[in-house]
Amino acid sequence: MKLLKIALITVLSMFFSCSAEGQKMKISYVGDAASNEGMHVWGSSPVQDKDGKTHLFAAQWSTKTQPNFNGWYKDCEIGHYVSDSPEGPFKYLGVVVPDKDGLFNSPHNPTISNIDGEYQLCFIVNENDDLKTQRIVMYVADDLKGPWRPAKGGEADGTILRQTKDATVWNYTARLGVSNPSLIKYKGKYLLYHKSVVRKEPKGYVFSYGVIVADSVEGPYIHNPTRVTEEKMPLEDAYAFTMKDSVYMMSRDFRGALGNRGGGLLWKSGDGYSFPAEKTVRAYEDLQHYVGKEYLKEAVSYRGKKDGHLERAQILFIDDKPAYLYLATGVQVKPGYGSSSHVFKITFE
Repeated sequence: MKLLKIALITVLSMFFSCSAEGQKMKISYVGDAASNEGMHVWGSSPVQDKDGKTHLFAAQWSTKTQPNFNGWYKDCEIGHYVSDSPEGPFKYLGVVVPDKDGLFNSPHNPTISNIDGEYQLCFIVNENDDLKTQRIVMYVADDLKGPWRPAKGGEADGTILRQTKDATVWNYTARLGVSNPSLIKYKGKYLLYHKSVVRKEPKGYVFSYGVIVADSVEGPYIHNPTRVTEEKMPLEDAYAFTMKDSVYMMSRDFRGALGNRGGGLLWKSGDGYSFPAEKTVRAYEDLQHYVGKEYLKEAVSYRGKKDGHLERAQILFIDDKPAYLYLATGVQVKPGYGSSSHVFKITFE
């Protein structure tokens, strides 16, 4: 376990124009974040409370339910973890959003935000294990302990976005509904980014991101008719954030556009509505890059290759700067545990 605490540092090609000229963002590996014996823990979205404690909201399901990892869309729930430090160890507090089956099935891929004095928990659900019905739900609360209630601008159950029925909107032909939300406030507007898998002519599909916009954080939200990322560079699991006048997204490098598929990408936009491919750089590498091949020699791979694809990027801001990065992987070295999340410290040079 000591290896997990060694700061194995890699310099990333991340340049922020809002920082000092030529300043680089670096990440160093800290160790495990959220994990739960007998469970898969997929992704960890962080936020700090008024006392400085770090809370993680993560998707989780039993390792026995779906041996081939399909539990994420069949038997998932959202768990709550807390620590005195962003680096852990994290204590499991319990289930925040249970799996209700039926029409509110398998809540998954949560992302937590703190905007305008309240907390927003966005996540996806489906209907009866059918991925074509994926939609986005928003819960809000004044305290991280709850109670959580559906967003006022959504449907009665908190649904804030479904697949559009408007043929003029970019993802009208979405194959798998809408998913993987990320919420920010930018220049007085509220922007909720989301993924759609849309048809690509003359054949095939492409993973792209779009955005819906509102005047109030709880909605209602209106579709921006065009996608925000380019078809030539597919992405998955994008996390949006702002620094000064720019909007960024950190995502999985879904097709290995700038390296192997186990790492990630950093996207930059000047207006929040277009993230040009030419401004996109490599963000992070796979888990093996940080812990070494020998450490993963006896690991169990529940998802992806044994090098440990890192996905579901989520960032903790401290003093208005990115401070910690949380990433999920399907590779596990601890017997009795499924997938888990890992934490990295972010510094600037």
